[in-house]
Amino acid sequence: MVQKSLYAVITALPGKEGEIARLLNELAVNVRAEPGCVRFEPYQLSENPLQFHIEETYKDEGAFQAHMATKHGKIFNKTIKDLVEGGASKVIFLQSLEH
Repeated sequence: MVQKSLYAVITALPGKEGEIARLLNELAVNVRAEPGCVRFEPYQLSENPLQFHIEETYKDEGAFQAHMATKHGKIFNKTIKDLVEGGASKVIFLQSLEH
């Protein structure tokens, strides 16, 4: 089974970074409770507080697809639409060099 890893980048609109931080902390609790979640770590960049990076790993593709179908994920993505640049997070998929 190959784990599915990615990181997401969110750039908050000016003045919305506190709300994004709060929403990410709430989301983290729910995502970490998903049975297929291996890692979900949100970070706010020290040098640019408008930017957030989220490191995510799921046990496999099926776990990632289940994550994408969750109610809490859909609500988060809908809620941030008017709070972030581009209306959504940018997702970058990763491939381990160890596999």
